[in-house]
Amino acid sequence: MRTYRTLTAIGFLALAVLTVDCRRPPTAEVTGTKGAACPADAKKANLNFTLKDLAGKTVRLADYSGKVLLLDFWATWCAPCKVEIPGFIDMYSKYKSRGFEVVGVVVLDRFDNAPSFAKQFKMNYTILDGVDREDIDQAFGPLFALPTTFIIGRDGRICDKHIGLTSKETFDAAIKSLL
Repeated sequence: MRTYRTLTAIGFLALAVLTVDCRRPPTAEVTGTKGAACPADAKKANLNFTLKDLAGKTVRLADYSGKVLLLDFWATWCAPCKVEIPGFIDMYSKYKSRGFEVVGVVVLDRFDNAPSFAKQFKMNYTILDGVDREDIDQAFGPLFALPTTFIIGRDGRICDKHIGLTSKETFDAAIKSLL
């Protein structure tokens, strides 16, 4: 009977840990506007990077200047990343005609996992290879937790930063305030 209680307690503890992991962790960082326009003192994003997309084509992040950019650092193995992706797909479809872009940068993974993953999830936005790029980590990191997502205004300033699972509603409000 004691073993049963111990196993039950361990099961509930594991369930609690998994449940917490699926929400924003208590230590998750959220900076910026929480739905308001970009603050005047927002830091400029370093977009001076050239990365390869799924087709092997070179993409310059600086080419997104003048657009509202959701820059998401993610991995194919990341469960919270998988939860956020459908919202990014929806928001990109909804707002791309208004100057909104979504760019997913694969990190802490193998980039050759990305093409089949993107196809399976029907990702309609740009996916780039950021694996083993110390310059990316220095500019936007440290990327110790995934997903890490930045909302960058048309003027290149970082208006929001989210570490961990973030609701679609939170992203949507921030994006609408910048469009």
